[in-house]
Amino acid sequence: QMMKFAWDNYKQYALGKNELRPLTKNGHIGNMFGGLRGATVVDALDTLYIMELEEEFQEAKKWVEKSFDLNVNGEASLFEVNIRYIGGLLAAYYLTGEEVFKSKALELGEKLLPAFNTPTGIPRGVINLGRQDTRSLFSPCSGMSWSWGWASAGSSILAEFGTLHLEFLHLSELSGNPVFAEKASTSQVMNIRKVLNRVEKPQGLYPNFLSPVTGNWVQHHVSIGGLGDSFYEYLIKSWLMSDKKDSEAKKMYDDALEAIEKHLVKKSAGGLTYIAEWRGGILDHKMGHLACFSGGMIALGAEHAGEERKQHYVDLAAEITNTCHESYARSDTKLGPEAFRFDAGTEAMATRLSERYYILRPEVVESYMYMWRLTHDPKYRQWGWEVVKALEKHCRVEAGFSGIRDVYTTTPTHDNMQQSFFLAETLKYLYLLFCEDDVLSLDDWVFNTEAHPLPVNHTNFKA
Repeated sequence: QMMKFAWDNYKQYALGKNELRPLTKNGHIGNMFGGLRGATVVDALDTLYIMELEEEFQEAKKWVEKSFDLNVNGEASLFEVNIRYIGGLLAAYYLTGEEVFKSKALELGEKLLPAFNTPTGIPRGVINLGRQDTRSLFSPCSGMSWSWGWASAGSSILAEFGTLHLEFLHLSELSGNPVFAEKASTSQVMNIRKVLNRVEKPQGLYPNFLSPVTGNWVQHHVSIGGLGDSFYEYLIKSWLMSDKKDSEAKKMYDDALEAIEKHLVKKSAGGLTYIAEWRGGILDHKMGHLACFSGGMIALGAEHAGEERKQHYVDLAAEITNTCHESYARSDTKLGPEAFRFDAGTEAMATRLSERYYILRPEVVESYMYMWRLTHDPKYRQWGWEVVKALEKHCRVEAGFSGIRDVYTTTPTHDNMQQSFFLAETLKYLYLLFCEDDVLSLDDWVFNTEAHPLPVNHTNFKA
């Protein structure tokens, strides 16, 4: 019902725009996707299909067939276009077999390849989706890529260049085009790993910023939240998607998790386990909402750890997920803040005004879903239902769902934005939390970092 309400209002007031503004009942385009439109349509396709909202799915499919234009100009985030558009189209194709989704995914995938034209092959963060011309890295043409102005000294971001692997392997397999396959996976996405294996890691940790020119770290900020998060997630998921044959990814994941546990995992005075951030050797005792995916990730990896480590990781995952639940439980709205701290007597609460907002993020319910699937402890469904009630009470407005500016007041101000990931992720993970385990079984599907399910390759993995 929540998904239908979110979709119907988007369709009525914002169809073809990227997101719905539910208070003003209009659409939002934003600047993350270049000239691409319909982010909510593509993000919602697989959720509508899984929930058997057939009429709504057909509406979304029709928009993709008739109105989804890939001949656009404009600067787009390689990461966001990959996880939302490529991921959404691939998942829709694998779930339905409809060719339109496959052809759009491949056409868009080719437009992303110029981002890899750097001295190291580590892609830059921004790509111009217009006319492709890759003769020169620095030619003033479309197809040219560069890095986000705010990223440290023109560097590439770990979570961005480390979150391409799942989608690009599927693109190369589906394309049947050896040139595309060569560029997309075998040489370019795998090359990212080569660079990362070669570079010195401080204490075994991966900093968030790497130069695409020199292949060296630009500064030593380590975070399992934003900027770093999905890099780690895609290591364990690459291994799972390869039907457990991609042993390089598994080793990189195991080593990274060991370093994270050794240097970043802490326990508060009140007994809450959290993952701190690391700035040049100094710990910052805060955890972002984005880092709350890690409970689910560690649980997923625990299933495949050696017997003696398995229970240890299940326990660690449960503790981190419990901490993230506390960040929700300790707020007046029962929704969690963007970031929460463990210092000066504060535990699992935001201390800064700028961190008190909630923008319909999925990471906490994502971990509930994985923890439920892997332990069947009923508390995870209970916690998920608390989130459903809080969303209905505080985020549902007349024409959709909106983020709120302060989780610590029961009369919150709304931010007037129904994020596309609310339909792609938050509602999908909540729905799956209450489904039987065989609906998108974790044995057969791996979720990309936008919750788009991609099939496990049970046949022929090629490293």
